[in-house]
Amino acid sequence: MGSIKRYMNFVRPYKFQITITILIGIVKFTIPLLIPLLLKYVLDDIVGAEHLAKDERLSQLYISIGIMLFIFVVLRPPIEYYRQYYAQWVGSKILYDIRDQLFDHIQKLSLRFYANTRAGEVISRVINDVEQTKAFVITGLMNLWLDLITILIAIGIMFTMDIPLTFVSILLFPLYGFSIKYFYGRLRHLTRARSQALAEVQGYLHERVQGIPVIRSFAIEDHEQKQFNKQNSNFLTKALDHTSWNAKTYAVVNTITDIAPLLVIGYAGYQVIQGDLTVGTLVAFVGYIDRLYNPLRRLVNSSTTLTQALASMDRVFEFIDEKYDIEDQPNAIECKDVKGNVHFENVSFSYGDDEQNVLKNVNLSVSRGETVAFVGMSGGGKSTLVSLIPRFYDVTEGRILIDGMDIRSYKVRSLRDKIGMVLQDTFLFSESVKDNILLGKPDATDQEVIEAAKAANAHEFIEGLQQGYETKVGERGVKLSGGQKQRIAIARVFLKNPPLLIWDEATSALDLESEHFIQEALEKLARNRTTFIVAHRLSTITHADKIVLIEHGEIVEVGTHEELMNQKGHYYKLFQVQQLDK
Repeated sequence: MGSIKRYMNFVRPYKFQITITILIGIVKFTIPLLIPLLLKYVLDDIVGAEHLAKDERLSQLYISIGIMLFIFVVLRPPIEYYRQYYAQWVGSKILYDIRDQLFDHIQKLSLRFYANTRAGEVISRVINDVEQTKAFVITGLMNLWLDLITILIAIGIMFTMDIPLTFVSILLFPLYGFSIKYFYGRLRHLTRARSQALAEVQGYLHERVQGIPVIRSFAIEDHEQKQFNKQNSNFLTKALDHTSWNAKTYAVVNTITDIAPLLVIGYAGYQVIQGDLTVGTLVAFVGYIDRLYNPLRRLVNSSTTLTQALASMDRVFEFIDEKYDIEDQPNAIECKDVKGNVHFENVSFSYGDDEQNVLKNVNLSVSRGETVAFVGMSGGGKSTLVSLIPRFYDVTEGRILIDGMDIRSYKVRSLRDKIGMVLQDTFLFSESVKDNILLGKPDATDQEVIEAAKAANAHEFIEGLQQGYETKVGERGVKLSGGQKQRIAIARVFLKNPPLLIWDEATSALDLESEHFIQEALEKLARNRTTFIVAHRLSTITHADKIVLIEHGEIVEVGTHEELMNQKGHYYKLFQVQQLDK
């Protein structure tokens, strides 16, 4: 019930529209209840009224049918339209609000969460599970009540015609209620299991679609087909378990709803033979039984749909309850006027409570405008150290200061706004080149975009593209080379113009020509900014004001290129090895 209570927070702003929809729905569902009354009237008061002349009976028949035609042809269609429209409108608006909140939530979740969760599974919760919850609004908050109200109105009309026969009509209601309670407890559990299995298939599929080039290059299509079949089979098993239990539910409940009319026809037929009931009343009662048990059958469908909606609701709120690793402190302040003095004070870090420290007691001071390069073997902790500056992760021990302030005292978004990052694995969105550069400053003018591209040595190749700055780059920028993607990434940092710059292995995977262009752009970008470089090729960072050698999470050596070469320590050996490799 906790999920329903939380879901109602999204429903509450639309309570007026829901009330209007229900009122329109009551009118819509009440109109068909006039048909059995019409039958009773025609049979008992017109056809069976032998004391009336034929012309008089025909006249009454035509008047009755005329009134009914007016109600069904003129009044009912707009009522039906507005009920359907408002029901779907409310449902769609609520889903919009939920997805809006979920996207905000997605953007706040930590990188640790995304390292452990498939993108496809996240997408499944935001798209499939949220869509399933719409049934709670349409069915649970509207149709369910309308069906119950229809049943109550039908029973009320039946009581006015014959009380004992009405009791016979509702004799099986308790049995019906018991069967619903028995079957739907397990159905919710089975629905959740099926939804999770579907999310796993979607997550697997999303990953494989992105990895098609790898699958093709290793010619492992058959192997991947088998792996996908495992995921698909798991979903099939869960889906069939759900289907089997659902089918049992329908079999039992529909049997109950089918027996009820037989009891009514048998008892009413006996009453007519005895002379205690008119034929018109018998026919009307059979009509009302249909209108009594049709909503009950819909309630069975509603129960199934609601069970699926509740299971999806649980999964949506389970996702919303994912904790943020990085949150603003209650008294956090805006990060403004950054000069660029950065100090690492006894910094240690581990990725999990039960994991070893990746960084151990790191102390380092960086002055405004300095360029600091982190070097060392892969896995030493270089990239981890620079990822602590924009608070992608928070330090486990110690603290990082910018201009004397602990970075945790700043609002995290305002802190990141002061940092420009150029990473080894450049991510571009599938939109145009211009849109990707504008990420650095969404409200920038076209001229500012072009100036940033020129500064990044990107303008020339962009102009050579088929549609220039409006060229779509494809998913993850597949239509561009690695060097071109890097220059677009640098252009957006030029446009952002931040006081702090982080450059993580930005040229390690590029050819020499691309590296030259990017090296030139980055040196231009680094001027008058505090710059942190994670470097693989030592030849690219010999100009740095400070070179920091990190091994096994600890700082081993610090100095300029000349100082470290003269020491003939770890850095000297590493540099010599790379020169020999060349």
